[in-house]
Amino acid sequence: MSAKYLLAFVGAVAVCGSLSLGQATHTDKPGSLKPTAQPEQALPGGMSEADMQACIEAATPGKMHEYLTQAVGTWTGKVKMWMAPGTEPVESVCTTTITSLMDGRFIKTETEGELVGMGPFVGFGINGFDNVSQQFQGTWIDNFGTGMMTGTGGLDKDGKTLNWKFSYNCPITKKPIVMREVERRTSKDTMILEMFGQDLATGKEYKMMEIAYTRVTTKPAAVSGSAR
Repeated sequence: MSAKYLLAFVGAVAVCGSLSLGQATHTDKPGSLKPTAQPEQALPGGMSEADMQACIEAATPGKMHEYLTQAVGTWTGKVKMWMAPGTEPVESVCTTTITSLMDGRFIKTETEGELVGMGPFVGFGINGFDNVSQQFQGTWIDNFGTGMMTGTGGLDKDGKTLNWKFSYNCPITKKPIVMREVERRTSKDTMILEMFGQDLATGKEYKMMEIAYTRVTTKPAAVSGSAR
């Protein structure tokens, strides 16, 4: 939620609270309670009731957030990585822990592993669904770079395939480049993540990585109301 929406929503909550408190009672004599008349409260900052309702709807988790939190748990992954088109894949394993944040509004993904010839790998991402744009949104950072990868995604009609487009700065060309990701839920406890990037020599897309995941446990590492 942007600062604008956040301030509007906080103001709306404050008004709701004041309206509730406005129903306080006073006592004319012992054993007698009568409602105290209160002046009508104005919405904050010139907001209309429709404005306040829009802010509430923007902040309320829905079906797309439920879809994300279905992946909460710990997963083991079998990794295949292609360094260039037509080459044999480099294979390794990883462990990914997915945690629910902000009462189900977002998920946190933490991955650890080791890539042959490159050393230990640690990555961290936050994904969510923006009710306003009606798009999935994601960020990613890892120890193989100093930039942040950001992207948006959409769920296929099958309800099992999430397609992403992420943007990041290429360390070789020093220019922005787009990477495509496909997440497929193949069963309750299995999923496949595929990553497609650009071959710098030809400009054509090729499959860079595939991770076949199996869930170890559905118990989240932590479910909190705030990021930690």
